[in-house]
Amino acid sequence: MAIAAKKASSKTKLKHSKAQYLKWYEDMLLMRKFEEKTGQLYIQQKFGGFCHLYIGQEAIVAGTVSATRKGDKHITAYRDHAHPIGLGMHPKYVMAELYGRTTGCSKGKGGSMHMFDTSIGLWGGHGIVGAQIPMGAGIAFAEKYNKTKNVVVTSFGDGAARQGALHETFNMAMMWKLPVVFVIENNNYAMGTSVERTTNVTDMTKMGLSYDMPSETVDGMSCEAVHAAMERAVARARKGDGPTLLNIETYRYKGHSMSDPQKYRSKEEVEGYMEIDPISQVLKTIKENKFATEKELEIIDKKVKDLVAESIKFAEESPYPDGDELYEDVYKEEYPFLIEYK
Repeated sequence: MAIAAKKASSKTKLKHSKAQYLKWYEDMLLMRKFEEKTGQLYIQQKFGGFCHLYIGQEAIVAGTVSATRKGDKHITAYRDHAHPIGLGMHPKYVMAELYGRTTGCSKGKGGSMHMFDTSIGLWGGHGIVGAQIPMGAGIAFAEKYNKTKNVVVTSFGDGAARQGALHETFNMAMMWKLPVVFVIENNNYAMGTSVERTTNVTDMTKMGLSYDMPSETVDGMSCEAVHAAMERAVARARKGDGPTLLNIETYRYKGHSMSDPQKYRSKEEVEGYMEIDPISQVLKTIKENKFATEKELEIIDKKVKDLVAESIKFAEESPYPDGDELYEDVYKEEYPFLIEYK
């Protein structure tokens, strides 16, 4: 993926409010600072397991959340720390989950790759590559069946897009006009293998077009671009017109995981994308339009710093699960549709 995104001039007429830009900035800054601290804590061996950071991709979550509403559902892959934060979860519950503590959003059982909280519409991060694609369509089927008008945002990476289940899912989703938005968080690298080395069809929108699914490529380094594309896709799904595929081109500044030496890309490539950093772009718009003074920005920065510090303290002071938890949350006791036939 070439560095196609342009440094947008924030002098043009803005389509979003001062409040929206400040919210995007604060939310993305919290995601960024949380992830930076997470990386440090992981190196200090404060917690174990796999750990995949979202640094650089924050505009996708920020723009998606601002374009959806309460009741909509979100399901994603294992790079999932930013999603609950963007949806409104206090970061202390994400940190506690990383630490494997009972106060974590998945009771300490999920760890880094399995954040979950249906109360905010998050139907999980999922560790099996591409598993969330058919699962997202299944949730969308339930929403349509129950006539809720809710939409499901199903996110996955460019690597997961190579899974065979995607094609079965796309076919059924279009045939049944399911209210789902498929989002490729296209950071160009499936672990360490570039899109160009996995397929001769590098324009990933063609994967949707082959099923007559409306598809478009989106600048994933821009909150505005993500919001606009998501708004169109969500409106289509809510009307009953079916799914949309968004190929959101983004970039991760860190490795695939904390153990990734990143030898497959150059320092110059990473630095090139840092020039169009999503947080810097929003901050530039805020400053040029005088949406906040330097003092007000300092207050936001301190608030974010304090939230991250509070999250670490909360996690480290929370208890580990005891042995009995092994037997909890394994089976659902009874399902309503089975009770009916007893």
